[in-house]
Amino acid sequence: MRALIAVAVAAGVLVGCSSVTPGAADEPVPADRPSQANTREPTRTQQPERTRRSAPGPAASKATRAEPTRPPSRRQQARLDARLLAAAWRNDVAAAKRLIARGADVNAKDDTVQSAYLVATSEGYLDLLDLTLRHRADVTSLDSFNGTGLIRAAERGHDDIVGRLLQEGVAVDHVNNLGWTALLESVILGDGSQRYVDTVRTLVAGGADIDLAAERDGLTPAQHADARGQQQVLAVLRAASRSGSRQVERSQADAALLRAAASGDASASTLALRQGARIEATDARGRTPLLLAAPGDRVDVARLLVNLGADPDAQDDQQDSAWLATGVTGSVAMAETLLPADPDLGLLNRFGGTSIIPASERGHVAYVRRVVRTGIDLDHVNDLGWSALLEAVVLGDGGGRHQQVVRALLGAGADPTIPDADGRPPVALARDRGQVVIARMLAAAERAGAR
Repeated sequence: MRALIAVAVAAGVLVGCSSVTPGAADEPVPADRPSQANTREPTRTQQPERTRRSAPGPAASKATRAEPTRPPSRRQQARLDARLLAAAWRNDVAAAKRLIARGADVNAKDDTVQSAYLVATSEGYLDLLDLTLRHRADVTSLDSFNGTGLIRAAERGHDDIVGRLLQEGVAVDHVNNLGWTALLESVILGDGSQRYVDTVRTLVAGGADIDLAAERDGLTPAQHADARGQQQVLAVLRAASRSGSRQVERSQADAALLRAAASGDASASTLALRQGARIEATDARGRTPLLLAAPGDRVDVARLLVNLGADPDAQDDQQDSAWLATGVTGSVAMAETLLPADPDLGLLNRFGGTSIIPASERGHVAYVRRVVRTGIDLDHVNDLGWSALLEAVVLGDGGGRHQQVVRALLGAGADPTIPDADGRPPVALARDRGQVVIARMLAAAERAGAR
């Protein structure tokens, strides 16, 4: 098989499986010459880093499409499309939005059979992919290998892209002209690392045929994984094989998923989803699988669930949600896992607080430093009359961790003058508690704000 791949690479065939990202500027491209942003170099060993998007600001949360006042000419359309493709290679979402508003086509292909949509799938650009999907991306579009965007994403181990495409209904078992499905491609061209394990789990949970063999050598995904020593991938495939096509009652599948999520068993979660478990199934307290996974920091399970569309804002009978749970645990890893699902940063817990308020109270420094960059309201006041800054003072111990939390909040623009329910500002409360360092920081911030 390696010889087969080497021959394909030498012949320049593996265009659909790898790429070079050109650095073309957002300038007009003459219609009478091909863009320099359209060449791709085949590579199997160099994989791009996993990209995870941060929670979008207001402009990214609502899709709008401004139609041009008049249709562009054929020449103008070609220039717009070429510029959009160049912006896609750069992952310049802002430029892509402007060009689409002017009429650029997310499905327009160049002479190497690339489009903005296909580039987003192969390069792992989730924000760009969402943009193209909002503007009528053709998810049946095929590349020069007669492969879908799903196959391209699976080959690179972009498990989040794979999950997003499965939600859009992309054919999970499409076979390209190499005789490979997305599942086969993720094994044959993958390295068995965590992102490929996540990719295989997502595909298996999404119903991929685990017995569909490669056309040229007749080997199944499990046989290819075994030959390559991909033990974690092989374990997922063998577990799915043991479960076979056995059908179970929906209630049984739901219960299995809830148990697996709570215990952090990602493989069992995969099988339960494959057998028809509802991703938003709830237990007696109204907790979804994702909400059960979050407090215990079951990141592998949470990633699988997020990939397949789990709601990070679903609340239980205590008004807890998966996202709100991260403020209590302080898990940056879980927060990063949930952010691609666009959680509602303004969602309130039973005390009327956002996630950053309990995090500040508990002195979760790394979490606060991460979340202040999401656009969350730093000055929200909960039902107790406390903002995050007040909570860090009133319920903190004044030590190093809470000093760093206060510093992070002030550095991100938190208002140091918001008083508590009795009208006392944070600096006075800090002084009363002997929090000398924090009182100094707050006083300095007040003076700076008064200038």
